[in-house]
Amino acid sequence: MLVSQQPPQVLCVAVFQVLSIKGENSMWEGEELISQEQSAPVLIRNLQNPAALSECTSLPREFPADWSVKTWVLFTSPHPFTWTGHLKASEEAKGLIQHCRSSVVDFPLHIEDPRSCTDLRCAFQQSLVYWLHPSLPWLSLFPRIGAERKMAGKSNPWSQDEGLQQVLMSEWSLSFSSLYNLLRAKLCPYFYLCTYQFTVLFRAAGVAGSDVLTAIISPTTRGLREAMKNEGITFSLPLLEDGRNGKKKTSETADLGTDSTSDETQEESSEVHKEQAGSSDDDDDGGFSWLKEMGVQDKIKKPDSVSIKLRKEHNVVRMDHKPESAVLVKGFHTLTLLNFLINNKNIVAGAGPQAGLPPTLLAPVAFRGATMQTLKARSINVKTQNHSGMKDSHSLEITGPIMPHSLHSLTLMLKSAQKGTFTASLHSHEPTSVFNVALNMEQHENKDLASDNLSNSGLQPATLNQLMQHPTFGKSSMKHLEMNDYKYTWKL
Repeated sequence: MLVSQQPPQVLCVAVFQVLSIKGENSMWEGEELISQEQSAPVLIRNLQNPAALSECTSLPREFPADWSVKTWVLFTSPHPFTWTGHLKASEEAKGLIQHCRSSVVDFPLHIEDPRSCTDLRCAFQQSLVYWLHPSLPWLSLFPRIGAERKMAGKSNPWSQDEGLQQVLMSEWSLSFSSLYNLLRAKLCPYFYLCTYQFTVLFRAAGVAGSDVLTAIISPTTRGLREAMKNEGITFSLPLLEDGRNGKKKTSETADLGTDSTSDETQEESSEVHKEQAGSSDDDDDGGFSWLKEMGVQDKIKKPDSVSIKLRKEHNVVRMDHKPESAVLVKGFHTLTLLNFLINNKNIVAGAGPQAGLPPTLLAPVAFRGATMQTLKARSINVKTQNHSGMKDSHSLEITGPIMPHSLHSLTLMLKSAQKGTFTASLHSHEPTSVFNVALNMEQHENKDLASDNLSNSGLQPATLNQLMQHPTFGKSSMKHLEMNDYKYTWKL
């Protein structure tokens, strides 16, 4: 039997070929994967150093949770995925029932003939299920940010009917409240609320290393943050606070090279801190008292109060719509946030293809008004290159809103069915990558108690154990995941 293990603190160096596949096209790129210690990382650049390589003989048998929502995952393996296709009616029905009953399915380390394993095929169907509200079959309701082009030209009779909009929002409010109550009761580990402007990740106490309910909103604007303050919602800016304290996010790097866009964002973040600190120290005269000390105060024209105010506002607004604008709400303030979102008309678009359409609710468990949906899966074959030329590679493509629990459940099955060897290429909805930021909160001393309290949350024990760990990816998300000989390496 395969037993899940905690990932060790040190991840090691691996060199592998990454298959980047989009649609029908395939391309090979040689890349080096460098993992790191989770504190004070040291990049090992000399791969020929035996002493350095000897330290990397122990790779993790588990990968950290990725809280971004994936829209596309492609698994490749030297072994076929025939066991994932053409499910019998009885297998599909049993898989759906297993999901509703939160049935736990254990698999051996190796399955000799996956295609004839009924339990495996049923569990595959079980892992594809998710719950959605509202459900409009002719509209794709995730992602919502930047979805105007895909929704253009689609029928939306509620856009000009205020009565119908009120009915939709009333039902949505009931579903949202139901989902939040499940979260408080630890019967749902997490869920996503997706508007046309921002996404909110709600997590139950005990999840992601937190002892209290948490909600992360990203991206935000100054207007949204001011509205939350006016409602008495206390929140923090975790990414900006980490920059202010000079904390180094060691979990955000996985390559030898550094992403230039990330560097630019960090520089802008530090500039915001510096300028905000300078602004707070200014006097009412705008900080120009030094001119008087030099005796030239009458010769140099000082900016008026309006210009000074605009300069200060610019420093705050410049981080809007960026990962640094993500806000964290904790504890009982999440209930205030719930009421704020229900009563805030600005979370619904007033014009355009999304006009009048309530936000999307995504959850791993059933809730009031939710519709059962399944991710789309298909097995395909692609050509890949090795030292002897081109060869057939077996692939499994998964599309849809792939939440963290679904990704982990799929890897548990592939671990057994594909004999511990597979590679995954992943594409995330980028605005949700920031949900991997560390919460920097004290963890409950009794970890077992937290696990017991979440045992009825509807997830497999191994998956729940993964989601309880502290996030480690910062504002990045996983792009590639590889299992070789039942051990993982990954790349951000």
